[in-house]
Amino acid sequence: MHFLLVIDDDTVFCELLTDFLKPEEFEVSRVHDGEEGLERALARAGEYDLIILDLVLPGMNGFEVLQRIRSRVETPVLMLTGSHEEMDRVLGLEMGADDFLTKPFNPRELVARVRAILRRTKHGPDKHPRLSGAERIVIGDVELDSGSRVVRCSGKPLELTYVEFNFLEMLIRAAGQVVTRDQLAEKVLGRALSPYDHSMYVHLSSLRKKLGHEFGGIQRIRTVRGVGYLYAQPPQPIEMGQ
Repeated sequence: MHFLLVIDDDTVFCELLTDFLKPEEFEVSRVHDGEEGLERALARAGEYDLIILDLVLPGMNGFEVLQRIRSRVETPVLMLTGSHEEMDRVLGLEMGADDFLTKPFNPRELVARVRAILRRTKHGPDKHPRLSGAERIVIGDVELDSGSRVVRCSGKPLELTYVEFNFLEMLIRAAGQVVTRDQLAEKVLGRALSPYDHSMYVHLSSLRKKLGHEFGGIQRIRTVRGVGYLYAQPPQPIEMGQ
């Protein structure tokens, strides 16, 4: 049994969601106000496996709730919105949401997203599944420590979201080789990409901005159209003879 906290002001929607999730072995708690939802999320953080958070809420909007949750706890968050604005999804994911769904949606899609998030965030006591053994990887000016989950660029630590770190680790481990979209989705998102699903693009766009698009005149993360992505190997220095 998994325990979910739903923060959404639409009471009818919450009831329908609860009726659908219970047979799927999810125990659902419901809150209909942003401030109360934040208070519940923080006070009982250890009780919830995941938070489903609506963007538009009375008292405090979903972005504010997400920001304050992320400053205190690591409980996974799936955000919901009735808006089709791409910027809402970009901002939510950049602020640390684990995934984003636009209303209306198929309830089975919601369950699939929830299960995918739980699979990738429930691996052992530290909740951080590793793609391989803990090690320090250095590519150009980027240093990634898979054990401590710390990334430095030009010696400065980067604040990456959970998903951004996993994308970067997978790409860096395969530096110089193409990693397909399907491989990234399965390994990092824990699910297949659905039609018109732009979540991978948003995560990678944010990652590119934080790293800086280029190093040594070469694009760090290159899109291979129709296939996937490639983290570029930096050029080797040329040693001049005496």
